[in-house]
Amino acid sequence: MTEAMRALTKGPMLRRLIFFLLVSLTTLLALGLLVSVFQTGGFSPMELLLLLLYTILMAWISISFWTALMGFFTLLFGRDRWAISQRSASSDSAALPRTAILMPIYNEDSERVFAGLHAIHQSLAETGQLENFDFFILSDTRDPDVWVEEELRWQDMVQALDGKGRIFYRNRPENTERKSGNLEDFCVRWGSQYRYMIVLDADSIMQGSTLVEMTRLMECHPQVALLQTPPVPVNRESLFARILQFAGSIYGRMFTAGLNYWQLGESNYWGHNAIIRVQPFMDHCGLPRLPGREPFGGSILSHDFVEAALLRRAGWEVWLAYDLIGSYEEIPPTLIDYAKRDRRWCQGNLQHLRLALAHGFNGLSRLHFLMGVMSYLASPLWLLFLIATGVEAFIQTRQETIYFFGENWIPVWPVSFAVEMTTVLLVTLTMLFLPKLLALLLLLKDSRLRRDYGGMFAATLSVILETVFSVLTAPVLMLFQTKFVVAILLRRAVGWPPQQRGDHMTSFKEAALAHGGHTLTGIVVGVLSYYYVPTFFWWFTPVLLGLLLSIPVSMLSSSIALGRKAKELGLFLTPEETEPPPVLCYLEEHLQENEPVLPVLWDKPTSRFLQALTDPYVNALHLSLLPETESPGKRRRHYLEGLIHQLEEEGPGGLSATQKRDLISDPDTLLRLHALFWSRPPINAGMLP
Repeated sequence: MTEAMRALTKGPMLRRLIFFLLVSLTTLLALGLLVSVFQTGGFSPMELLLLLLYTILMAWISISFWTALMGFFTLLFGRDRWAISQRSASSDSAALPRTAILMPIYNEDSERVFAGLHAIHQSLAETGQLENFDFFILSDTRDPDVWVEEELRWQDMVQALDGKGRIFYRNRPENTERKSGNLEDFCVRWGSQYRYMIVLDADSIMQGSTLVEMTRLMECHPQVALLQTPPVPVNRESLFARILQFAGSIYGRMFTAGLNYWQLGESNYWGHNAIIRVQPFMDHCGLPRLPGREPFGGSILSHDFVEAALLRRAGWEVWLAYDLIGSYEEIPPTLIDYAKRDRRWCQGNLQHLRLALAHGFNGLSRLHFLMGVMSYLASPLWLLFLIATGVEAFIQTRQETIYFFGENWIPVWPVSFAVEMTTVLLVTLTMLFLPKLLALLLLLKDSRLRRDYGGMFAATLSVILETVFSVLTAPVLMLFQTKFVVAILLRRAVGWPPQQRGDHMTSFKEAALAHGGHTLTGIVVGVLSYYYVPTFFWWFTPVLLGLLLSIPVSMLSSSIALGRKAKELGLFLTPEETEPPPVLCYLEEHLQENEPVLPVLWDKPTSRFLQALTDPYVNALHLSLLPETESPGKRRRHYLEGLIHQLEEEGPGGLSATQKRDLISDPDTLLRLHALFWSRPPINAGMLP
């Protein structure tokens, strides 16, 4: 083994040894303080439960704390010699291989999807490397109107950018295995033509220079199969989203630097804004169906963690390029939408519990699986810990204090453990909130970055307000996630519905339906604790306050007006708002372009579904994009014949979305309906609303 290889082996091992030693020592120290409180007179079952829960939760907090601390020192000194981007000797003049940029979509807002792709294309053209990249819009859309809309916007994009042979669109007949099946279909059909594929999400946006640099890094490191960039949240205007954007920006870079510190070449994959070496992905990342039925069996929902683990198992490296800027995403605009996204992710992450015990994965891959599980299991564990703490406090208040034992005439005063308990609380709070202070301290090092966050005073005030907001919403998210976990454990599977990504206000009705149970829980628990355990009540007030205020907090935080007002006051600013990068400016420009170019046959507006049947331009475009299929069988032909008669008699309103899709998915039926429409006067066609 060469000296360089020995160094590469020694470095990660030493880093991980230091990291996990610090995590273990911190957990044991905090646990020791709690044990010293309980051990007088032995341990009761409730105390043992509290110790077990606290150990698990403290270990989870310690991992996050030491990750942030390692990231702080990495950014403070400005260099990590093990970072992949700092071990490269890439040349700007080196030729790049052909790379595919993939945008998997499912019933998304077509305007935003194609505006984002147009912006990326424009940014990439400025690098002079556009000819090395092809774009693929991989649609799993089921809604027939959205499907046709995607085709029209794709055609406009191809014409506007002279993208024939470079910008491709296809809609899968069946969306089997969701996003992972969508990517698999691409690999089977076109994967052999590309060395790399860059996977985006529907709300992803990336600078062209970032895409070029990702490809160059992969070329410099042939042992790397996957390179993940940290996407920064941008572009939302609601107060809720702006707070999360600020937190993700100011804290995120420290945490990602810390993750890279101890993960190095065994990092994780987050499902988007990453570049993948196609051949290893095709060779090793075929996902099996888990035995049993959903929610723990069936298709693997959170495929990204698993694909990264499969690549590492095959000997490939997976890296997090923490210092590579120019990678962005958009986040849910309201607290309720954020919780809905969590519900989808929760089931996929809990599936990883069985994969953590599967054969063949290395220790760090198993840790990634367990961390994914803990990101949702922590909420019910915290809830159980709070309940157990309240029960233990109630038991203590019901115990009669005895001062004299036997014939002793000197009283035996009860031992006070106020110092130990206060220390336990302070240690926990320090580990939770110190990273926020460290993130602020990093601004002192960089005057430009400090200005981009609105100045030191505004950034400090923003961190304080963000902390208050986090304290108020944490109990709500804890109950949401606990409900999700319990539902999954009761084998209630969840589908994969499209997200509502655009800014919108939360109505009182929506907030009351979502948070009414949280408010009622806060009232009941508050009354019981105040009446039976008044000392515990005052410690519990932050949790109770978050629950009691859940409805107004949810409504107010969804406000776009408050979000804009905060921006005017210089609060929750991010560098991407202060000095928007060109690609985000391009996105804003393209979002101003509304409808795709389309000949108008009559003044009355029609659905895209009807246009696919009646408009010659839309009909021909849609027909040309349908995949070649075998002629339908007799039963299928009878079914389609019945739908035609139903459309004639009841109009399009009488058909479901699935039935409409079936009609425009069959070329012969599509041609027949088009001819049928033009052979009759429109007033008698039975197809117009």
